[in-house]
Amino acid sequence: MTHALIELSEESNKVLNMVKAKYNLKDKSAAVELVIEKFVEVEGEPDLKEEFLDRVRKAEKGKFVRVSDFGKHFGV
Repeated sequence: MTHALIELSEESNKVLNMVKAKYNLKDKSAAVELVIEKFVEVEGEPDLKEEFLDRVRKAEKGKFVRVSDFGKHFGV
């Protein structure tokens, strides 16, 4: 599972809270997952541009650091 810290506008935050309440979800992460799933259903899989794929392949060859506790490591 990937962890992400995101900034939302007040309007986006309200929408996520409404999605969370309407579908009786545990938290906002579940609401974000649902919104993304619905987007993929409507739009289909997004097409990836070749230059983006090249950047991903290059990043995969980079150096990585294993983090056992995300919150502790990043002070969250």
